[in-house]
Amino acid sequence: MPNLQTFERTEYQQVKSDLHRKILDRLDLEKLGRSNGDTAREEVLILIRNSVNNEIVPLSFAERERLSREILDEIFGLGPLEPLLKDHTISDILVNRFDKVYIERAGKLELTGLSFKDNQHLMQIIERIVSRVGRRVDESSPMVDARLPDGSRVNAIIPPLALDGACLSIRRFGRDPVTARNMIENQTLTEPMLELLSTIVKGRLNVLISGGTGAGKTTLLNVLSGYIPNVERIVTIEDAAELQLKQEHIVRLETRAPNIEGKGAVRMRQLVINSLRMRPDRIIVGEVRGEEAFDMLQAMNTGHEGSLTTVHANSVRDALARVENMVSMANLNIPERAVRHQISSAIHAVVQIARLSDGTRKVISVSEVTGMEVDVITMQDIFVFERSGVDEAGKVRGVFRATGIRPKFAERLATYGGRLRAALFDSRTEI
Repeated sequence: MPNLQTFERTEYQQVKSDLHRKILDRLDLEKLGRSNGDTAREEVLILIRNSVNNEIVPLSFAERERLSREILDEIFGLGPLEPLLKDHTISDILVNRFDKVYIERAGKLELTGLSFKDNQHLMQIIERIVSRVGRRVDESSPMVDARLPDGSRVNAIIPPLALDGACLSIRRFGRDPVTARNMIENQTLTEPMLELLSTIVKGRLNVLISGGTGAGKTTLLNVLSGYIPNVERIVTIEDAAELQLKQEHIVRLETRAPNIEGKGAVRMRQLVINSLRMRPDRIIVGEVRGEEAFDMLQAMNTGHEGSLTTVHANSVRDALARVENMVSMANLNIPERAVRHQISSAIHAVVQIARLSDGTRKVISVSEVTGMEVDVITMQDIFVFERSGVDEAGKVRGVFRATGIRPKFAERLATYGGRLRAALFDSRTEI
């Protein structure tokens, strides 16, 4: 008897589609809606298995079981995406079109053997995702951001903007948040670097984390936020809630997209301004992207010390330039020098993190913002990662080093009880 390898994919998809339709006709959806989730799944799975076993198709028992599970996922879940969502080693799911599904695992992209039946099937799954969070996607609104129940971020874009069919991108969150110990074991940073950064956070200095897409900015922000004392009131502001803080006194805010009529949007800047009235000890902005940068700087300069945020940039110098550009989006006609002075007085440290060519993530530099010279913001590196090449396996070679410079903010940290060991900054040893 031929098995699934000889059973053409199109025929397999057609059998699944026909069975799916027959089973839906036999289900009492209203009764299912009132049932316990696990009980309903078990009842439907029995019905599916019976229906599959009654079909005359050239499939083995294992393949019939797989077909039953896939139909169950179509009814209760997200179809072909379900097995990927259950794999906690996958960090990104990227659907380029209905028959091209990629994943990222350990920083590397892989093409999966999974596919949707056709573009319409993919569109149904996208609509199911966005409808759960009260959003819509159609020709009049062809781009959408949403969130899965586990917190994973979803972006979808459909024709006519996507020329080859609907595209879906899912940024996964690990089941267990990455810890500082994980980052050291993965050689993302070193013990001395973490000691400095944790002291900076405890000492209420303002930190800007910079990096490219997928570099690990939010992960590092989550780790550093863990060093905020439990007695402080924290307000987090994000476009899509990703931070997983463990402190007790937290207020989590999230922006809101416009509704079907194009009204009701709540932007990041509005939330930052509102947060100032909420008596925060710390303000954490998931990522600054626009005019809210001005209000963030204002907050840092007016008593809300110890704030943290991230920005998309490829270098420390670019990060400050981007913040300056974002302040100009507020259309306040502030002179460039005044903006740079605000930046230099508000931000104490900039941490640059990057995803290297081998998929690993590294903190490339930890830099101090020291002030202004004429019209230029001055900075100095405290720790750097020095690359020396690539080995035969494609792994990036390099070492973390202290530059030998003791930061100027060390005295300020000492007033908060955060004393920095002189050995941290010894440039003669690799760290």
